[in-house]
Amino acid sequence: MPLDTFLALVLFAFTTSITPGPNNMMLFASGVNFGFRRTVPHMLGIGAGFFLLLLGVGLGLGALLRTVPALYTALKFAGGVYLVWIAWKIATSRALSEGKGSVKPMSFLAAAAFQWVNPKAWVMAVTAMATYTNSDLYLASVLIVGLAFAAVNIPSVSTWAGFGSALSKWLSDPVRLKWFNVTMAVLLVLSLWPMLK
Repeated sequence: MPLDTFLALVLFAFTTSITPGPNNMMLFASGVNFGFRRTVPHMLGIGAGFFLLLLGVGLGLGALLRTVPALYTALKFAGGVYLVWIAWKIATSRALSEGKGSVKPMSFLAAAAFQWVNPKAWVMAVTAMATYTNSDLYLASVLIVGLAFAAVNIPSVSTWAGFGSALSKWLSDPVRLKWFNVTMAVLLVLSLWPMLK
């Protein structure tokens, strides 16, 4: 892969990983409600799940979705329903959960699995594979795209969890936390709109 193409890929990976979307909204809320350390499995799950999704799209799932558009529509619908459920859980959360309790942050496996129904993740994966792979060295370029995203994804998404964690002291006031969680839930649902068109 030429250096200019690789640099464009890294820039694409960075901008799509750090901009608002379902993952980053959930990480921000998790950072506030659970702290940075308890959000680490969620961040790692996003990175691992998205890496596997990229490889899957590069190795044929993208073509399958173009061939069977109803499958893509079903994935978007399932992802949308799941995000609305997560938004509801965030909106109705009323206490910071630094200690142990019944409310827990998203696990590594749940975050990894979520990538497979996350509409933004699919758009990112299909776009990256269509734009940055080379048909002459296809498998190598699929791996390069996956590794480029892996290199920038965790630092990018951890920024959102870090911001949330930094705000947790200010949001320890129950009224502020209530409105923060409701706002984050609304933003999470709104983040779906461009992808569900």
